Order: sequence, then structure tokens, then C-alpha cells
Amino acid sequence: MKLSVKPLHALFVAEVSGIDLSAALDNSVLEGIVRASDRYAVLVFRNQHLDDAQQIAFSAHFGPLETSIKQLRPDHRFRLDPQVADISNLDAQGKLLPCADRNRMYGLGDRLWHTDSSFKAIPAKYSLLSARAIPAKGGETQFTDLRAAYDALPEDVRTQIEDLVAEHSILYSRSTIGFTDFSPEERAGLAPVPQKLVRVHPGSQRKTLYLASHAMGIRGMPIPEARLLLTDLMEHATRSQFVYTHRWQLGDLVMWDDRCTMHRARPYDMAQVRDMHRTTVSDVASTLDQLVFPTPLARSKLRGIPKGAK
Repeated sequence: MKLSVKPLHALFVAEVSGIDLSAALDNSVLEGIVRASDRYAVLVFRNQHLDDAQQIAFSAHFGPLETSIKQLRPDHRFRLDPQVADISNLDAQGKLLPCADRNRMYGLGDRLWHTDSSFKAIPAKYSLLSARAIPAKGGETQFTDLRAAYDALPEDVRTQIEDLVAEHSILYSRSTIGFTDFSPEERAGLAPVPQKLVRVHPGSQRKTLYLASHAMGIRGMPIPEARLLLTDLMEHATRSQFVYTHRWQLGDLVMWDDRCTMHRARPYDMAQVRDMHRTTVSDVASTLDQLVFPTPLARSKLRGIPKGAK
């Protein structure tokens, strides 16, 4: 197989073709995907009609997979494997969720700009989202390039935020839309975690903002001041010049680098089925513990050189 990479946006995002993600992939192909991701951050693979086992197998080449935080809720009934996040409007029996259903209300938080798992001590490295059923209209996913957003900040702002550490919490982000239905087990297991506000992307060696709606404050800064700064940075990072809107087709698989992008879902008619399956590759360490300018050997480990390739 030979990869073909076509840019889709002036700053980031590319379509990758010439590859069947359900097939056995050799190191050269997998390393080519990592290189393309380091350059473009968001990769679009068309006509990849994968089942969950195939998606898990492909994703696992890039590192250990996360499991759903819904395991923390004793009464949650899974429709999918716990390694596959259920990004849908369906219940455990595959029927449309009622309007007031708890899972439907929780899922509305995906329409906030966010970075997957920044609320975990070890956050996400890559996310891979597969389109299994899509509505006739709407339901797009928007992405923003946090490296380009950092580059466009005034020098005095870059200096101001260089060493700041934010606190991230999914309980906080969901509360901003009025969702507070978390069990005691979830509240205990989802305490706020610290993450650097500026990090170095290990593959490209570019500095990047690390933002999400989960960011609720900044260490050492009064809450009102911190939230105003975070709001200003979010508004800057989501300006139209940094944003790409992906309009889904059946069989699309989109892989993005959570270390240097944010994303959000867009509205759609929830009387229609939207069934998306996401696998999430865990990063190697907390942002506080990662190297700033790693050696080539350390960089290869941070990038997640594919494992188990044939």
C-alpha cells in the first residue's frame, strides 16, 4: 500500500488515501500515518467500513486504548465494547434515546469545544472516530488548530501563559450547560487534574495551546481572572481561520491528535440516527511530566512508534 496525502485546509487537516485500515499494515505505512498526523494533526480516511474489532486493532498500533469513564457509573448499560466510546443518540438496545434521557443530556456537552480526556491525569494522544450512521443534515465535527492559534498570539500573551497550569474537570464543563447528574462514584473518580496551558507537540516540535471547555481555572490565579483569560484564549483559538468543518460520509474514519487540536460536534435532528464509534489512544504521561524538547529517541517513544506491526 502507498499512502497519498492531500491537504484539506490551509493550516492543517489532510485526506489520506491508498490504504485499507482493516488490512494488516506494515511499519512503513503506520509510520507514514504518524508523520502525516505530526504535520496535519487531523487525518480523514474515506470509505473505511470498519467493525469495532477492526477499529480497535488499527487504533492499538499507536498506543494503549482508553476505556470509557461511564464504567464509573454503576447503572450504566454499555451498547459497545468499553474500549469504544459510544458517540450516538442510541440506547443499549439500539433505539433512539428519549428527549430527556440522561445519556442524551450528557452527550450535548460534546458540542462544547474540547480536547478528549484532558480531564484525565494522563490525557488522550489520538482519537479515531468512525461514521456508522449519519443524519441527512447536520452533525458535522469542527476542529481547530491549536498550534497555529498559539503562533498567532501576541508575544506578550505567549510570555504571560508560558508556564501556567490549568485545572481540567469534565464535571465543570458539563455544569456550564446545566448538566450535573453525576453519581458519587463519578464525582470521586473525576476530580480536577492539572495540565500545562502551553505544551510542545512532540512530533512536530511546535508549541501549542492546550485548551478545552474542561479547563476551570489556573493554578495560582484568582478564579475570575483565570476564567476570563481562558475565555479569551478559547475565543482566539476558535476563530474561523483556525477551524475546519468535517462533513461526514458513511465509512469515514477521522483520526486527530488531541495534543494540538480541539473539536466539537454540531447540532442535528435527533429524531434521526447518528451512530459514531470512537477509540481513544492514551498519551504516555501527564502534560506536567512530559519532556519539553525530547531527544530523538525519547521523541520516537512520545510519538508512539507503531507497535505490533507486521
